[in-house]
Amino acid sequence: MSARIVAIVGSYRKGGTTDIAVEAVLAAARARGAVTQTIRLTEEQLAFCTNCRTCTQMPGEERGKCVQIDGLNAILSTIEVADGLVLASPVNYWNVTALFRRFMERLLVYAYWPWGQMSPTMRTKKKPRKAVLIASAAMPGFLIPLATGAPRALKTTAEVLGAKIAGTLWIGLAAGKQQTALSHGVQQKARRLGEKLV
Repeated sequence: MSARIVAIVGSYRKGGTTDIAVEAVLAAARARGAVTQTIRLTEEQLAFCTNCRTCTQMPGEERGKCVQIDGLNAILSTIEVADGLVLASPVNYWNVTALFRRFMERLLVYAYWPWGQMSPTMRTKKKPRKAVLIASAAMPGFLIPLATGAPRALKTTAEVLGAKIAGTLWIGLAAGKQQTALSHGVQQKARRLGEKLV
């Protein structure tokens, strides 16, 4: 059976550096026989988490049920049958985009946090899938993990979604032109990461 790889993209702009990098990773996975799907958060109906914590009250490994009726359930159902994830966001104001953060906050459904308990616990510690993390920024790529919160946000998201990190791709100097092409080195790394997901 073919590996299923799902990309969650928190970029506001189609066809930019982040999109191009995600597609390079997915293309390499497809070349190895994987079936891929891209979920662009700009195209999804996702409400903001209201922190009502209704979803966190019932015990058990199964994710909690959010009271809001929107696209979250469909996205998470797609992720839960995936073998691999690509989690990607540009760096805006030293972190992932607000769009990606909104998605992150809705992942509270994977926590058990009854009233009276000081902090949440994850419903399960199983990690059945792999994840590649991608961030792009105007600064040099090596500074992304040193100077921004994006890597931690992406890593936390992967862990909550039951994924082990297979690799990272930090793309720097992405603001020089309106349309950016990936360097040869970044393309090669993207290809290797895509192959790791299969």
